[in-house]
Amino acid sequence: MEGFMSLKIALLGTGLMGFPMSQNLLKAGFNLSVWNRTKTKATPLQQDGATVCETVSDAVKNADMIITMLENGPVVEDILFTQGNVNAIQNNAIIIDMGSIPPAMAQDHSKRLAEKNIHHLDAPVSGGTKGATEATLTIMCGGEEAIFQRALPIFKAMGRATYIGPSGTGQLSKCANQVIVGNTIAAISEGLLLAAAGGANPAAVREALSGGFADSRILQEHGMRMLERNFEPGAMCKTQLKDLRTALEAIDGINLPVTQTTKCLYEKLIRKGHETLDHSSLLLELEALNKPHQLTK
Repeated sequence: MEGFMSLKIALLGTGLMGFPMSQNLLKAGFNLSVWNRTKTKATPLQQDGATVCETVSDAVKNADMIITMLENGPVVEDILFTQGNVNAIQNNAIIIDMGSIPPAMAQDHSKRLAEKNIHHLDAPVSGGTKGATEATLTIMCGGEEAIFQRALPIFKAMGRATYIGPSGTGQLSKCANQVIVGNTIAAISEGLLLAAAGGANPAAVREALSGGFADSRILQEHGMRMLERNFEPGAMCKTQLKDLRTALEAIDGINLPVTQTTKCLYEKLIRKGHETLDHSSLLLELEALNKPHQLTK
């Protein structure tokens, strides 16, 4: 690992996820420069040893690896290409896009960067702010396998990385992840609400299901969030909706009716002003559809 510590890393986007990811890279001993559109969100990283940059170009120049943790595909497109910051990136550098963007856009970015002799990996993550803080993120990576191997020491500082396949397949894996997560949140909301409406103690039902065939990390963590009505964001509703839309549009000719229904439920929830709540707050929309029944009083 020691030989990798001389690598210069830039991380663009120090929001809910990017900030703790930066902290873990610094804890691992990497030389890190950071940039965020709102500089004050990056400034506290100075005390951990990061160089906080005024511009994207300042952050990426001379960087060996550049991590983007940005809001969506259009933002990545704007920052790298429209603003021209790609021209400040040195030859043979590796851009690691760890946000969630459409698979086709990841493939397009990879192709355009290759023309400038810049490598690209699409490496979206799962695990929310808890995983980002604890360095236990699930990282799904698409691109050239040799480039993935070069980036492994970086990934290991943030979580567990799996090579999926060619460019775009990391994003496809994230689409699959978000389909499963969103639909499971909806299923748990319905299951616990059903039990509560019939007079069962939903907390006891969750405990009874633990270790059984219906158990999951989402039942454990988000089921508890629902019972406690704790919807402080680990992953926001607006992000979950964005990813479900991406999944539904990713492959022509595939029909995902369950995901379509879940997407519509998130859209209704967000229209009520809940876009920044945790995605487990989908329970609120299920409760609205089943008044006067609630999971907890």
